[in-house]
Amino acid sequence: MAAFHTTDISGKSFLVTGGAGFIGSHIVEYLLTNGAGKVRVLDNLATGSADNVALFSKYAQYEFMDGDIRDFATCARACEGIRHVTHQAALGSVPRSVKDPVTTNEVNINGFVNMITAAKDAGVQTFVYASSSSVYGDEPGLPKVETKTGNLLSPYAVTKKTNELYAAVFADLYGMKVVGLRYFNVFGPRQDPNGPYAAVIPLFISGIMNGTPVYINGDGEQTRDFTFVDNAVQANIKAMLATNTEAFGQAYNVAVGATFTVNFLYEAIGKLLAIDHKATYREARSGDIRNSLADISKAQKLLGYQPSHQFLDGLKLTVDYFKGK
Repeated sequence: MAAFHTTDISGKSFLVTGGAGFIGSHIVEYLLTNGAGKVRVLDNLATGSADNVALFSKYAQYEFMDGDIRDFATCARACEGIRHVTHQAALGSVPRSVKDPVTTNEVNINGFVNMITAAKDAGVQTFVYASSSSVYGDEPGLPKVETKTGNLLSPYAVTKKTNELYAAVFADLYGMKVVGLRYFNVFGPRQDPNGPYAAVIPLFISGIMNGTPVYINGDGEQTRDFTFVDNAVQANIKAMLATNTEAFGQAYNVAVGATFTVNFLYEAIGKLLAIDHKATYREARSGDIRNSLADISKAQKLLGYQPSHQFLDGLKLTVDYFKGK
């Protein structure tokens, strides 16, 4: 992974909530391999992986805390001695939130308020958190610009929008240096293909490789700004280490700024695997956005973000990872 920072981080301490999860574990890996002074992970392993945690045990500066963000005392302990927080812990998945809005709310809203309050009390320097492109809801305009959002389409989207509202208030009220990152369909190695709420790319790869049924929701012509995980890592690192005062108190699109259909994605994976495996089409999912494409100019201007991987480059790396498992 390319270096996304120029400052010395050997004397800096970081907390990654959800650090055993997909995106979180890649952030942890980046920090450890680039010599961060301390990297603490807070995770209850509800959706994170013990295998991801095991990758980091060889690093002396790594510390794992088994705990739940729904408990404030746990969040307070996790923030002790920490200068930079990236809050990735959440219950992801629109369909999961449709089925179980109560738990999604408890983790994504109550847990968020616990974490940002604990970070405030501990006097952390920067607090970065994962938002989502789902906050754009039914806003039809493309590309998506941070200032224009529509009606929300799922409980998950409500939780992420609420995070942004709380973050803005904490920035204004307490002077916290807060940055929100609206992820657009992040994918890459270590993304779990198993379970009822698995993301589309690992699901497709696994199904095609194993010859098991693969389902495409709707007509497959819905579009997404598929974003390789290294791009999300870069945004987190640059946001946590940001010195530009204009950058704080805002949310940013984290994507590539290019759009592809789900049908194109499926065909591209089949070609990379050199396997011809027909997909089954079924009804569109409730709560899903039809088309998604990000304007990333704001993140480029204020955070210095510049995608390191285009969609097809990242897809090849991801397919190679799953082939090698």
